[in-house]
Amino acid sequence: MKKLYTFLIALFIFSGAFSQQDSVEQKNVKKGFSFGAIPVVAYNTDTGFKYGALANIYHFGDGTNYPNYNHSLYFEWSRTTKGSGVTQAIFDSKTLIPNTRVNLEASFLTEQALDFYGFNGANAMYNSDFANDLLKDDGYITRAYYRHARELVRLKAEFQGKQINEKVKWLAGFAHYGFNISTVDIATLNEDQDAETMLPDTATLYDKYVDWGVIKDDQKDGGNVNLFKVGLVYDTRDNEANPNSGIWSEIIYLNALGFLGNDYSFSRINITHRQYFTIFPKKLTFAYRLSYQSKISGETPYYMLPFFVDSKQTQDGLGGSKNLRGIMRNRVVGDGFAMGNFEFRYKFINTVIFNQNLYIALNTFVDAGIVTNPYDVDLTGVTASYGNTLQENINTLQYEDESVHISYGAGIRFALNENFIIAVDYGMAAKAQDGSSGLYIGLNYIF
Repeated sequence: MKKLYTFLIALFIFSGAFSQQDSVEQKNVKKGFSFGAIPVVAYNTDTGFKYGALANIYHFGDGTNYPNYNHSLYFEWSRTTKGSGVTQAIFDSKTLIPNTRVNLEASFLTEQALDFYGFNGANAMYNSDFANDLLKDDGYITRAYYRHARELVRLKAEFQGKQINEKVKWLAGFAHYGFNISTVDIATLNEDQDAETMLPDTATLYDKYVDWGVIKDDQKDGGNVNLFKVGLVYDTRDNEANPNSGIWSEIIYLNALGFLGNDYSFSRINITHRQYFTIFPKKLTFAYRLSYQSKISGETPYYMLPFFVDSKQTQDGLGGSKNLRGIMRNRVVGDGFAMGNFEFRYKFINTVIFNQNLYIALNTFVDAGIVTNPYDVDLTGVTASYGNTLQENINTLQYEDESVHISYGAGIRFALNENFIIAVDYGMAAKAQDGSSGLYIGLNYIF
């Protein structure tokens, strides 16, 4: 792993050589274009080793807004050893339309083995032995037991404009989610595997939920979700990529209206507050994020539950690299949830290399989340099956009362020109029911 870190740092510094060179007198203020492109060589406990390529092009204009950019264009093509794939383009502009921020996304995301642990957090039992192939004669079922396959097409167009002043903005947008879901393709995953590593062709948790009707028959294969989004954003951050001070808060209303071609109609409310405190100028910052997201009306299809939505992007969650680090991805899933992240960020190196601004920072964190609005789980179709009695199967769906899921850990950041940030985080779950730990190598601070 040490060699992997060294390789990432070398690639990161190398990418800076392609950035526009400013004059010596103005080398700390970037102007015009800055271009960061690296091969993707990363690791995420949730998805495995990642390979591919990404590029992020920034345009700073005359440098007046630096360290904030005028335009950002992000491209990624990557695959992982656990079967995930990302083909994505994101455009973010603050000046394309006067006084209006534009955010556009086109993504095709594939998962051969997406995490699935059931609904309502601790209500659903997690037994690590079921997926531990070292215990083949003592509780093991299959490594793919807590998995299913998913293909997702996501298209998004969002706009933010001034409401009262520079700090208060309106938000409006539209997003399309197209889901194609199935059980794990055992035959594909077993290609080129020897007898010791082949997956047994047996029922997964997803298969059981479909068989019992916990996942409805008209939802098991996925569907389409078309969402309108409106809201208000209050933003006083001194910069976006790594704020040292300020507030970033928002309230967003989402509605999937039936006449838009939705298989199910529902509405949600998302409230998120983030705040940043300077403890030592240009050195130490404390940041926290609090979020409450919940269904207001209608029925949310199960495949739309495991997402964290804000005014900038849509993330998988709760659990994993972008919200509850160290807790298994999609472990905390329900019709509503509350979440908090608390983080210290310390810049211990802040310098200029090859005329590029570079800082290296350490961070320590505590993350927490809980289901506040349980998803309605129908137990009437549960039967005595899969080697268990009826009550034993019901118990897996009503394992224990939901409680706060907590993780903690530390990380490091390598930032080029304030915006292109390579991130490494290691988190540990406080409870065995939420997993053990996770290592995540990616981009940017999580908020």
